[in-house]
Amino acid sequence: MLTYVKESWEELKNNVTWLNREQASNYMVVVAVFSIIFALATWGVDSLFSKLIQLYFDKLIG
Repeated sequence: MLTYVKESWEELKNNVTWLNREQASNYMVVVAVFSIIFALATWGVDSLFSKLIQLYFDKLIG
């Protein structure tokens, strides 16, 4: 386990390319915007299906 942690740390120090602060901020904004859009799309589809199911059962019972 200790060897794994040491190798992982070395990998992070030597082989990972880190973004600068400006790039990280820009990517954070992009991820936040797409997350909000995806959440709104999911909410919309859920609302639509909810109304369709309610309409179906209203017709079935009524």
